[in-house]
Amino acid sequence: MSENVRGVETAESRATAGGPAFAESPAPVELSRVRQLWHLLEPLHAVLYYAPEVFEEAAALGYDTEERWPSYFPLRAAPLGPVGGERVASAFYSFSPRMVAEHMDSAWSIESPDAVLKARLRGMDRAYRAIFGDRVDSPELAEAAALARRAAEAANTAGRPLAAANAELAWPTEPHLQLWQAATILREHRGDGHLAALLVAGLDPVESLVSFAAIGAASVQRFESRGWSPEEWTAARERLVARGVIDDRGTATRAGRDLRQEVERRTDQLAAAPWQFLGRTDTDRLADLLGEFWVAVLGSGLLPSESTLGIGKV
Repeated sequence: MSENVRGVETAESRATAGGPAFAESPAPVELSRVRQLWHLLEPLHAVLYYAPEVFEEAAALGYDTEERWPSYFPLRAAPLGPVGGERVASAFYSFSPRMVAEHMDSAWSIESPDAVLKARLRGMDRAYRAIFGDRVDSPELAEAAALARRAAEAANTAGRPLAAANAELAWPTEPHLQLWQAATILREHRGDGHLAALLVAGLDPVESLVSFAAIGAASVQRFESRGWSPEEWTAARERLVARGVIDDRGTATRAGRDLRQEVERRTDQLAAAPWQFLGRTDTDRLADLLGEFWVAVLGSGLLPSESTLGIGKV
């Protein structure tokens, strides 16, 4: 094993232990900052699934855009290539495999993943220009894009299929699209790590939603949009009651709250390495730069007020 490979492994192990990713970093990035960067970047990525400009591009390819799910699945799964529903359900985790199959079984007969990737960049170009206006060409956005790209390129994608698939794509030339692609890589890197944390916690896909709803991250109705039947939801609740994770009313017990806090702590740890690589000074600078663009996205009214991510509640 080369010295470089040993160095990467040591950095990753230090990051998952909550410490600095590289020994030469004099000021490690705290996990609270790691969480904050997710909160800032997630909305910038999520525009993909709600912007009318993206829906127009998806509709031009032949996808149904009357609701968001028929385009959501191919838009997010396209970096994986022409894979089927089983692999998409595995990577997306908390969606019912039936729901995934409903949208993925015909997805690549409508258009190829390559065509979808091109369409999503066209849609994001138009969406960001509509949201940010003249600021899309600002030096602040260009600086934010450069910093976010450095963090994204430092992400170790071993064992992280969605992060790896997005990291393998060619970088667009425009800074605002580089910012979006970096946000996408980093959110999928975090998401892949989150699934590992759920597995360690012994929470299967539907249990992960039931336990998250139990701490008030979002309403049960919002989580039910992921396609699980009432019978599956009830069975998962019964399993979690038996474990002492939730009570008979579906509310998290103290043990259940502790379990979810541990899942989020592990997720933050597993997401920390790119930010430790970037370092505290540049990470702080990126957080400052992202503020106005985060505000613009939230102010656009495109994103729902409640999401299954539990941002602001975990």
